[in-house]
Amino acid sequence: MTTTTAATSPAASSAKPIVLGSAKGSWFSQVGWRYLVAVLALAFAIFPALFIVSAALNPAGSLQSTNLIPSGATLKNFKALFDTTGLDFTQWYVNSLLISIVTAVAQVFIGACAAFAFSRYRFRGRRTFMLALLLLQMFPSLLALVAMYLIFIKIGGIFPAIGLNTPWALILAYCGGVLGGNVWLLKGYFDTVPKELDESARVDGASHAQVFFGIILPLVRPILATVGLLTFVAIYSEFLLASVFLTSTSKQTLAVGLYGLIAAQRNANFGVFCAGSLLASLPVLILYLSLQRFLVGGLTSGAVKG
Repeated sequence: MTTTTAATSPAASSAKPIVLGSAKGSWFSQVGWRYLVAVLALAFAIFPALFIVSAALNPAGSLQSTNLIPSGATLKNFKALFDTTGLDFTQWYVNSLLISIVTAVAQVFIGACAAFAFSRYRFRGRRTFMLALLLLQMFPSLLALVAMYLIFIKIGGIFPAIGLNTPWALILAYCGGVLGGNVWLLKGYFDTVPKELDESARVDGASHAQVFFGIILPLVRPILATVGLLTFVAIYSEFLLASVFLTSTSKQTLAVGLYGLIAAQRNANFGVFCAGSLLASLPVLILYLSLQRFLVGGLTSGAVKG
């Protein structure tokens, strides 16, 4: 048995080790500038929030007297939201929650039904209709504002409960824009669910409704939560349609009502406006924290068992 010993050549012994790119240069040029950018971005995002909190706690309650760090912080502005005569903040809160929740649930359900049909079935005109939905997103909803206003004037003459200056009219107007981006987003997620699950259920005698409600919807909960959250936030902060459809003070939403506080006296009511803005942000924060486990969930994890 012959043992071979590898000799080290002079060229190999004199070769310098390879220096990685991350080891070259100063610490700031490689890593430090990233921390600087992160700090600047964080300051840029936090500054408006700190200013609103400071204005809400400012005892003077005016824009000119607001500083980044309030002096003599008080809850006077929060109390004024509920004690001021003619200020229906509680009713605005209830109106916004009612309209946003009902619209979000309706849009998610209608969008899920449409996405299920586009994802699972093949029918004549399917591709054309999907392209039409995509093209409609190029036109802003502002173009239909006058038309919807005239339509609901006519509807209100026949059915006053869903006419202008009612929350149900605004909900119907919001639901009219459900077919579009949400359907495409939902369809893309529905396509990731294996069709073998549908086929197995139908072999066992399940109907289309049982497949949709019993199998598909539980597996696509992450995208349903995402669409529902995005829809809720969009409707909750919407101003244009709400300001046109809702004219009575008691029927207004938070966005319209709070804007009315600073529309005429921007300086005097700025503290009350900021206090209302902080309270208005609570439902969005609570909803996001509640749905976080769905937002970070994997695509239909555990749907197919090996």
